[in-house]
Amino acid sequence: MPDLLPQPARDEIDLGVVLSTLSDPLRRTTVAILATLPECTERNCVSFGFPVAKASLTHHFKVLREAGLISQIDYGNRRSSSLRKQDIEVRFPGLLALLVAELERDGGAEKAAALAGQR
Repeated sequence: MPDLLPQPARDEIDLGVVLSTLSDPLRRTTVAILATLPECTERNCVSFGFPVAKASLTHHFKVLREAGLISQIDYGNRRSSSLRKQDIEVRFPGLLALLVAELERDGGAEKAAALAGQR
C-alpha cells in the first residue's frame, strides 16, 4: 500500500525554509516544472532529466518535501512527487507564478534542467 511520506502541515510551511530551499537552482527548477503541470501530477525524480547522480536527486527531493513544497508517495519500489500547489498558493500567493516566469525566461524546462545540474 502506498505511503505518504512526512511533510509539514500547510500552516507549518515556513517562508525562511522555503526561500532557503529555493535558493538551489535544481530545486527551484523542479518546483517551476511541477507548477506548469496539471494539479496532482506525479513525477519521479529521474523523470526531470537533471544531469546529477540519483543520490543527489533523492537528497534534493527530500529537502523539497521537508520544506513543504512537494508531497512524496512511497510505492515500495519507487517514490513519486507532486507539487503542493494549493498549499503554496495559500501560504505564498504569487510565488509559483514567479518561478514559472523564471523558467520561461531561462528557455523552458529542458534547458533549465540542463543548466540546473551544472550550477
